[in-house]
Amino acid sequence: MTWLEHHTHHWADWTLDALLAAKGTQRVSLVVPARNEAATLGGIVSRVREALVETVALLDEIVVIDSDSTDGTYEVADAAGATVHRAAEIRPDLGAYRGKGEAMWKSQFVTTGDLVVFMDADLLDWDTHFVPGLLGPLLTGPAVQLVKGFYERPGTEGPLDGGRVTELVARPLLALHRPELCDLVQPLAGEWAIRSDWFASLHVPTGYGVEIAAVLDTYAAHGVDGLAQVDLGTRAHSHQDIFDLGAMATQVLGAALPRLGRPGPSASPYADAVSLRQFRAGLEAAERAVHLTERPPAKENR
Repeated sequence: MTWLEHHTHHWADWTLDALLAAKGTQRVSLVVPARNEAATLGGIVSRVREALVETVALLDEIVVIDSDSTDGTYEVADAAGATVHRAAEIRPDLGAYRGKGEAMWKSQFVTTGDLVVFMDADLLDWDTHFVPGLLGPLLTGPAVQLVKGFYERPGTEGPLDGGRVTELVARPLLALHRPELCDLVQPLAGEWAIRSDWFASLHVPTGYGVEIAAVLDTYAAHGVDGLAQVDLGTRAHSHQDIFDLGAMATQVLGAALPRLGRPGPSASPYADAVSLRQFRAGLEAAERAVHLTERPPAKENR
């Protein structure tokens, strides 16, 4: 049986009762990193809290990490019933960076779960089955360390409208350097779950390189059996323009290339930031600093 056959699941493969029985005394945290997502975050928190905390006690906490929002994200999440922390205020002795990965790294100091589920804050078309679906392989497969979600991604330009960095950057990199991982449908998916002790041992990019880094480091240490993926159905979210995607792609490459060049979990050798020059109209160039900082394993700071 291939990895694709053995480690690919569907969210409906487990009942909530079966997951609760498998959970036992383990604690589970849902972490939602967010920046200026007041429009969608309240509904996400409310629906998950009602379905998976109050109706069925699969989750022990819902934690939102607010990354320098200016639009009321903190207040909306708090009103919806989440525990909310501003990323910059978590362990201020460790400093602060802006970025999705930074929020996820900082979450380790304010959550209590043995298992952690990450969910993006900009979801438009989704349901609460995302969470139990991602937990299924961790609760029933002791060798699995990291679970990635995958889904249909409807968009105005077709089903791949929302996965351009995956198709143009991540998948070609894996095909060239880690073909064993080519059956990962969406290696950059924002919906994933991980064992907290394993996450605490990883170097974590502060930006959008966090997902590919976790995948590559898990494979390096645990092989393909340390990874699983789950079909979550359909997911829609807001899309970034091509120039923002260029910065995202730079962060993905900055996290992936060092890991592809040497075995084992590692930190990036690049500078904290690189200058990305983009041409928007003819010879009109715009410079932007793309941050490539990586945080050390959280267990070293506890």
